[in-house]
This record gives sequence, C-alpha cells and structure tokens, in this order.
Amino acid sequence: MSVYLDASVLVALFTDDPFTERAYLALESVPALLFVSDLAAAEFSSTIARQVRMKRVSTSDAHAAFSTFDEWTSRASQRVQMTGGDVTRADAFLRRLDLPLRAPDAIHIAISQRVADSLLTFDKRMAASARSLGTRLAAG
Repeated sequence: MSVYLDASVLVALFTDDPFTERAYLALESVPALLFVSDLAAAEFSSTIARQVRMKRVSTSDAHAAFSTFDEWTSRASQRVQMTGGDVTRADAFLRRLDLPLRAPDAIHIAISQRVADSLLTFDKRMAASARSLGTRLAAG
C-alpha cells in the first residue's frame, strides 16, 4: 500500500500542531510506502516561514524543523515531482465547479491519484473533494 502525504500531515509531524498525535498514529497504523511531493514540501516550508514571521516559532526552531523534515523525507518517504499532467488534471477538477477546492489542494489530489493508493490529509474539505473524485483516503 502507498500513501501520499499532503502538507497538513507534514506540518503536524514536524511542528507542535493540534494534529501531531493524530499524524503519528496514522503513520504507525499504515505500514506503507509514503510519498511526499515537491509541492507538499514547499507548502511545509511556507507554513514554517509564516510561523517565524508571526513570531510563533523561533528561527532556530524553524531551521531544526527543516533539517528534521529533510532527513525524514529522504529516509522514510519517496519524493515525487509535480508534473504538467498533474496541473492539467487539477484544472479539470477545479472546472467541475461543484467542489470547494483551491488550486494547491486540487494538485495534491492529482498527484496522489498518479503516485499512490491513497491520500492522507487532515483538511476536511480536501478529503471530501478527494472522495468525490474517486480518491481513496488513508485512515487518519
């Protein structure tokens, strides 16, 4: 079984987040090949940088989070690149007009459909949209 992790899960794994315990439990219960995209990594970095700007996280803690994230993703996951086909597929999802998707979430769903058996996200709207698009959701 393979699972694509979106940024909501990654942030929970590597920061003090309301979903941290849930993220650890989800990964413990799903012995799987884990996929992390370049988009998810960029969103993770953006979240950490925003927390520094908002003075919720120190610069040293941010650098530690980046280092831990980089080490973990290189050891425990397979990194995947977003493709033009992912963007095209996401555009089709957005043009349906019946799903409350933002472009990054649509791209995450498209990537997950391409590379993994299921998607793990803590974003309820994204999960509902993914389900509507035929994406299997990992327990979490």
